[in-house]
Amino acid sequence: VSGDYCDVFESKSGLVFLLGDVSGKGIAASMLMSHLHATFRSLADAELPLDRMVGVANRIFAESTMAGQFATLVVGRATHDGAVELVSAGHLPLLHLCADGTKARTATGVPLGMFPSTNFPVFSFSVQAGDSLLIYTDGLTEARNAADEEYGMHRVRAIADGHGTKPPAELISNCLKDLHSFTAGAKQADDLTLLALQRAA
Repeated sequence: VSGDYCDVFESKSGLVFLLGDVSGKGIAASMLMSHLHATFRSLADAELPLDRMVGVANRIFAESTMAGQFATLVVGRATHDGAVELVSAGHLPLLHLCADGTKARTATGVPLGMFPSTNFPVFSFSVQAGDSLLIYTDGLTEARNAADEEYGMHRVRAIADGHGTKPPAELISNCLKDLHSFTAGAKQADDLTLLALQRAA
C-alpha cells in the first residue's frame, strides 16, 4: 500500500496531471490517497479553474482528516497548444526540461489539509515540442545509501540536465538506474513515484 498519488486523465479543458504524497505510511496513508483521488476525479468533471479545484479539494481534505494529516501535491492542466497551468501545494519542484536547460517550478502554496481555507496561486508557462515535465515524490530525493547519504535534489537535476528531448520512459529509466546505483541495495524506506510527460512534436 502507498500514500503516493499519481493520476493523468483527459478533461474537456485539457490534460490533467496530478502527483502527490500523503503524510504517513501504510494503510492510513493509502486510504487518504484514495480519498484525494476520488475528490479530484469528481472535481475535474465540473471543469473548475485550477485554483478553485485545488481550493475545494483542500477544504474537503482538511475537514475529513485529523489534525496533522496533510498532502503535498502537484496539480497541472496542459492544453494542446502547449499552455500549462500549475499549482504546487508544498510539493518538491517540478522540473521542466527544455532545449535551453532545466527549469525548476517550485511550490506555489502550502500542503493540502494544513488550513481549511487558503489560496493556491496558479503558475502558467508554455512547453514546446519535445519539452518534458518530471514530477517525483520524496522517495527519490530522500533515498539513502549504505553510508546514510541522501540522494538529494542535485542528483535529480543532474539526470534532468543530461536528458534533453529523449522519451519520457528513458528519463524515468535513467532516474531509477542512477538511484539504484546510488543506494546499492540499501533498503527502500519510503514510497517512490515518478511521472514524466512530454509534448509531442
